[in-house]
Amino acid sequence: MSSRYRAAIFDIGGVLTHSPVTRIKEFCREYGIPDEVRVAIFAPEDGPWSRFERSEIPPEGFAELFDRHIAGLETPANGRQFLEWFFQGFGERPEMVAVVRYLRGRVKLGSITNNVARDEPAQRRTSGIDVHSLFDVVVESAIVGVRKPEPRIYQIACEQLGIEPPEAVFLDDLGANLKGAKALGMHTIKVDETTRAIDELEEALGIPLPRL
Repeated sequence: MSSRYRAAIFDIGGVLTHSPVTRIKEFCREYGIPDEVRVAIFAPEDGPWSRFERSEIPPEGFAELFDRHIAGLETPANGRQFLEWFFQGFGERPEMVAVVRYLRGRVKLGSITNNVARDEPAQRRTSGIDVHSLFDVVVESAIVGVRKPEPRIYQIACEQLGIEPPEAVFLDDLGANLKGAKALGMHTIKVDETTRAIDELEEALGIPLPRL
């Protein structure tokens, strides 16, 4: 291997699965929740969703805050229903999972995910994918209490992988998360619905990668 990178670190939602961000937007449109309310729930670092991802509040606490935000709206949605929908998962991207499987034994593999509900079974926390069988290291915001793009979550992954941040390639679908990784010296690749990220990862690692 001619690359200086010793590890590849993957996000889960939007990388190994289809985008939960897109699906949440679709959920809110379907149930008549306006953009400003959706943003207030899911965007702020101190908002309900971010606090849930850091396990600062339990599922019941998030559902209650969700209901407060949508109070007064003519919508059949509620927080409990949203969580039941969310935990159904978002569908695996087999082309990306195949890349991870191919890289096992070739580079160190890690995953960093902003997720929720630390007391749920592992695969339920990670969109139905058995990430613990795919990666050497899995860092979950709901377990460690910090979330992307906070620097500490990337540092935890690198420490557990036994590398320095500049020795890692990091793949994510969200610009803010990539910016956080890049600030620590990681090589970053933005994932979209195309296979372009696989091309970029192949070039960075110097390893021919499969295309499904």
